[in-house]
Amino acid sequence: MKSISSLRMKAIDRNCECLGLLPVQLMENAGAAIAQNIREKLESGRVLFIAGRGNNGGDAFVAARHLAGSSGYTVKVILLGKARDIGTKEACHNFSLLKFSRVEMLEIPDSSQLEAAASDWFSEADLLVDAIFGTGIKGKIKEPESTVIDLINREGNAGKTVISVDIPSGLDPDGESFEKAVHAGLTVTFHRMKIGLLSEKAKEYTGMIKVAEIGIFADAEQYVGPGDLMMLYRRKSLGHKGDSGKILVIGGGPYSGAPALAALAALRAGADLVTLAVPVDVAEIVASYSPNLIVRKLSSNILCPEDLSILVDLINSHDVVVMGMGLGRAAETLETVRKILPFCRKAVLDADALSALSGAIFESLAGNCELIVTPHAGEFARLRDTETPENHESRIKAVREFSEEKGVVTLLKGKIDIISDGKQTLLNRTGNAGMTVGGTGDVLAGLTGSLFSRNPAFLAAACAAYINGTAGDLAFEKAGNGLLATDVIEKIPEIIKEADIG
Repeated sequence: MKSISSLRMKAIDRNCECLGLLPVQLMENAGAAIAQNIREKLESGRVLFIAGRGNNGGDAFVAARHLAGSSGYTVKVILLGKARDIGTKEACHNFSLLKFSRVEMLEIPDSSQLEAAASDWFSEADLLVDAIFGTGIKGKIKEPESTVIDLINREGNAGKTVISVDIPSGLDPDGESFEKAVHAGLTVTFHRMKIGLLSEKAKEYTGMIKVAEIGIFADAEQYVGPGDLMMLYRRKSLGHKGDSGKILVIGGGPYSGAPALAALAALRAGADLVTLAVPVDVAEIVASYSPNLIVRKLSSNILCPEDLSILVDLINSHDVVVMGMGLGRAAETLETVRKILPFCRKAVLDADALSALSGAIFESLAGNCELIVTPHAGEFARLRDTETPENHESRIKAVREFSEEKGVVTLLKGKIDIISDGKQTLLNRTGNAGMTVGGTGDVLAGLTGSLFSRNPAFLAAACAAYINGTAGDLAFEKAGNGLLATDVIEKIPEIIKEADIG
């Protein structure tokens, strides 16, 4: 079973919510799974839940209610803090139900009250349930949580069964260092194994690990959604110019609009600085599109080898190169693309630049340049020298295998976009028929480059596909089939703002 990071799990939860599966439903399923595992460990007896104020505690409140409805169990809940401070509406709702469930409850706001108020509850319990932190813990543990972890471990050392909800509290969910953690006899984690549970050090704390299904549906994990955008880099309030990305767009020659669209999209997606390097005869035209564009003239009417000396300096002063829009496929242009690539640390290749690629080029770039390619079906066929499959599953397989073989991230554009790095694959279904208009692919390339400047390649490509399509859907509501690529660009900030990544 594949393991998952805590941030990716939060993204999937958010995607579930956006698809209509509410957090309170997932909490109900998680709590029911915990209650069932308690019954398997203890046929009857006294069960003490120690709950934090987040959703991990909410799972415990549900489990306590389920268990209290079963004959033979005495159920008590210690809340670390005050009920008014419970952090989510779902956890708060489930805490409020406990008063109807014959569950005895105790609120412990600080460690000074812990020994006096709760020591009997710990000593009398036959089984303890740790639901303090879950995957939400990072850094130093405060009080009263630190003392409670010690109390749970003391009882566990005395032979009591300890069950941890999702992850032993205190353990870092992503396998990083941690201060202290609960020693559990059983850890019941949800949906997928968490990365932190698999580390060597974690074995001291997890006991047996069970993965409980809680009803998360496949589309929340397979299709890019708003949750995935939560994983993107967020602009820092104290940042400086350039901290949020410097993008170099190399394009133009036969066409002037394409590189300008890519550059404007990169700016709208949050890049601090975008420079366009374009052939001399279109430089003034490109500059006229917006005063926000920085334009550098190249030496000829098309990209050519003589431009390399200018471009190397520009490449070194930018984070990502986005290349191909409107370049044309003249032999010397494609030769120049091949000469440029070894100087790039990160590159997004679209349109005409894709024609410069070959097996030897991919091999030469391995380990030196992180590469995202954004072909449509016809360009993908040329890259592979074979037809792009029509069948959806076969197409996914082809993208995955190509990405793994070439060591790139592929964003295959289509009615359903396919994004893969060879190890992981996501799909995107945002977008509409109006986006067949020219220029929307250029917008996607610029958007991808902007996100790539501060994010991993796979995440950047997947989120770019989603943002581009969603912006197109918003634009389509107003423009219909009269939609223009510039309409899509204007809607990008709405998606960025909603996701809180601007």
